[in-house]
Amino acid sequence: MYLTIDRLSKSFVNEKNDRVKVLDNISLNIEKGNFISIVGPSGCGKSTLLYLIAGLEKADDGEIHIEGNSVNQPGPDRVVVFQEAGLFPWLTVLENVTYGLLLKKIPKKQAEAKALEILKMVHLSRYTDSYPHQLSGGMKQRVAIARALVMEPDILLMDEPFSALDEQTRMVLHKELLDIWRKTKVTILFITHNIREAVLLSEKVIVFATRPGKIKEMITIQSAKDGVMPDSVTLHSEQRILSILEEEIEKVLKEEMGDDYSFKADQLHRDYSGDLGNHI
Repeated sequence: MYLTIDRLSKSFVNEKNDRVKVLDNISLNIEKGNFISIVGPSGCGKSTLLYLIAGLEKADDGEIHIEGNSVNQPGPDRVVVFQEAGLFPWLTVLENVTYGLLLKKIPKKQAEAKALEILKMVHLSRYTDSYPHQLSGGMKQRVAIARALVMEPDILLMDEPFSALDEQTRMVLHKELLDIWRKTKVTILFITHNIREAVLLSEKVIVFATRPGKIKEMITIQSAKDGVMPDSVTLHSEQRILSILEEEIEKVLKEEMGDDYSFKADQLHRDYSGDLGNHI
């Protein structure tokens, strides 16, 4: 197995100096080249798991291995794409994408040639000399994705990268991300609150229980050979994930609202936006 997570647990100390367990005994096996999405209520540890895989956080217990090698620090084989693009505003698009390559002492001409190839892949060839403030939100995220891909990572870790974008821009980036994934064969772990996004993009969807985060179920998504799923298949998958999450969402709402909380069993099925953020 390519990426192995074995009995992983993680806690943080809150503002009251109490230790709060965020992840509890997570075990997971991911094959090379998989596209996996992770969904779950806010605060269930999805992002924490991503940062542990990236080597940006240290686990309390358990281990992470990539091809048998222990993960205990950041490495060039893993790159994170965050919700905010995080571009350097004083650098052009091309300079932002080549930045990491130049840090690796790759010659400038070679770095620029490689960056231009990736920028073509994300359809930004015409904007190489533009600055971040001249770009739309979707274009900034494409630059962020290009900046990650140019480093040729084995694993692309994406933490709600499209959550701040409008629906039309999301649709465009969904197609581009899938095209990139098919061309590069990179392993992708993708965090989202949007259930429809998870279903449309992924081979498998991991559903997290609320804090402390645990894997409640892993669902294999039935995909068509041409990459386009019938609406009936999409809707069935979304409803299945929602049904799994109902109990977890109810826990969050009860915790937040206390005695004012009133749950209607079918309320989650009336809104098919697929965005978990609408309900918590």
